[in-house]
Amino acid sequence: MKIAVDAYGGDNAPLEIIKGCKLAFDQLGANIVLTGKKDEITHIMQKQGIPSDTFEIVDAPDVLTMDDEPTSILKSKKDSSMGVAFRLVKDGVCDAAVSAGNSGAVLVGATMIIKRIHGIKRAALGFVFPTETGPLMLTDMGANAVCKPEYLEQFALMACEYMKHMHNIKNPLVGLLNNGTESHKGTQLQQDTYKLLLNSDMNFKGNVEARDIALGGCDVIVTDGFTGNIALKTFEGVSKMMSNGIKNIFKKNIITKIGAVLVLKQLNAFKSKYDYKEYGGAPLLGISKPVIKAHGSSDARAIKNAIRQAMAYHESQMINIIGDKLAQNNS
Repeated sequence: MKIAVDAYGGDNAPLEIIKGCKLAFDQLGANIVLTGKKDEITHIMQKQGIPSDTFEIVDAPDVLTMDDEPTSILKSKKDSSMGVAFRLVKDGVCDAAVSAGNSGAVLVGATMIIKRIHGIKRAALGFVFPTETGPLMLTDMGANAVCKPEYLEQFALMACEYMKHMHNIKNPLVGLLNNGTESHKGTQLQQDTYKLLLNSDMNFKGNVEARDIALGGCDVIVTDGFTGNIALKTFEGVSKMMSNGIKNIFKKNIITKIGAVLVLKQLNAFKSKYDYKEYGGAPLLGISKPVIKAHGSSDARAIKNAIRQAMAYHESQMINIIGDKLAQNNS
């Protein structure tokens, strides 16, 4: 199995990407192909003491920035590190791709270069959140700002299959993100999606509110990408605020510092449970080969875990499982 990693995607590229790949090589035995400016990557590897034969490097002279138009991956920057990584997957040289770069370009590139699973109308980003009751997948979280009800129905179907086979949840409970639990709530999109999910063979709970993302009670929450992205960023902001607040409490005086030492193990376990870096990234559900979108601010540990996720996604045969489920529903 080979994983193509975009060395120049994200805020901390290329150094943290390269360091994350080294962690994945050492800890996971990952076979990685780095795409990007070959001379710069080689120089960084030398400075980091990484042997030259640790990774294969495929030269890609262009860099896609967060300010670039997503479609530039197909035109002016088709030879970017992201574009080259996706073509390696399309051509069968690599089995999966990981990028922390421009989200819009990831969606356009994966859709137009690698292509969607037959019958899937739109690909969706699905992120697994830790909650009080267990893992929960929120989808879509930013790939599709404007959606139709049938898109959301497919997002829910793909997320259910992911949670079944990647998290061993036998019959995932699905919720529709809304501004109230009553069936008549929301815009026309939510009302029409509610009817589709109610009449599907999924285990549909009904409407859920944003607080249910953290509190749990569902295994899958489905929404449009605009709403999902706002929910994700809100969740991240509150988590960071809480983390900083706890740190400040324990730093207040000598007594609180002693208290911190006494509960250090429990604090670290709590932090690890709610740290996005442990999850690595978001699978782009609906693409015909595994693509993992890592967080833009990913450090080496987050990149390592995104690679771990890409390896597990490939080994799970999720692409075939989703395709078979869709064919079954359409027959």
